[in-house]
Amino acid sequence: MTGHPRPETRRGASMADVAKVAGVSSQTVSRVANDKANVDHATRERVLEAMREVGYQPNHAARALRTGRFKSIGVIVFTLSTFGNMRTLDAITAAAAEVDHTVTVIRIPDPTRGTVSGAYRRLSEQAVDGVVIIFEAHLLDRAEITLPNDQPVVVVDSNAGDGFTVVDTDQATGAREATAHLLDLGHETVWHISGPEASFSALHRAESWAATLRERGITPPPILVGDWTTDSGYRIGREIVARGDVTAVFAANDQMALGAMTAFHEAGLQVPGDISVVGFDDMDESKAFWPPLTTVHQDFAEVGRLCIQSLMREIETKTHTPGRTLVPTRLVVRDSTAAPKG
Repeated sequence: MTGHPRPETRRGASMADVAKVAGVSSQTVSRVANDKANVDHATRERVLEAMREVGYQPNHAARALRTGRFKSIGVIVFTLSTFGNMRTLDAITAAAAEVDHTVTVIRIPDPTRGTVSGAYRRLSEQAVDGVVIIFEAHLLDRAEITLPNDQPVVVVDSNAGDGFTVVDTDQATGAREATAHLLDLGHETVWHISGPEASFSALHRAESWAATLRERGITPPPILVGDWTTDSGYRIGREIVARGDVTAVFAANDQMALGAMTAFHEAGLQVPGDISVVGFDDMDESKAFWPPLTTVHQDFAEVGRLCIQSLMREIETKTHTPGRTLVPTRLVVRDSTAAPKG
């Protein structure tokens, strides 16, 4: 590129300027600017480099009028306070950037027909091509919560039903592996610290925990309900300490596992010598817990990639292909679990 003089850019670089520097026709530059598929990779890269060199900025507004595409995606999220939602949102924005799309996020603190409709209206005003919904709670089975049928939509981690495209982590298998791991170590039963009752993820993890115990002929002990926070894990951990007969705990996320472990340490219990603990999520920090936490790994990056892949397919084909895609989990065994004493 250095062999070409840089065109004067005071008037604004044109497609002709780009074509001259790249050594291609203006039609080829137009095809690249409009994301047409009929340009080979090497030529596309040469044109993009020429655009950067001359300072050419495609007119996205004009392109949107021609193509009906805005290269923008909306995300509606119920809460940003949970680790899973934040990691999912981060993965979605990264995957959207890979396909050159911007992301607009709208948080709904109290999902009702009015707030959901308002969120769609605001996104429509901002001209998005499709919407990803991160509704962890049981919301879409309420009569007042409906999703639009005139816009591409992908739902993350919810009970949207068969009529929608859903991407989710395989919650059930992850919980089953966590529970089975503790039973296989020789623990007679496993107690469960669940997430909030309204949470779809918490429900699936709790159901799978209970089913795994029943398959082994074990009556599940009472569920201990938390709210995903370390504080709730700590509170429940103190309740477990007071019982004095618990040797194994499966917490529905790593933060509650950390809170419970803190309560155990304060009470003089050794983890895993006196009580084994398994979490769920595999936060980056979980390997730095003391002891390092055995947990279920969730591939949030893959969830984000599949969300954007599914949404882009619906946007490009203008067809709706409902179905559920489950992203596999895996158990990561560290030092917080061991066989019971005796």
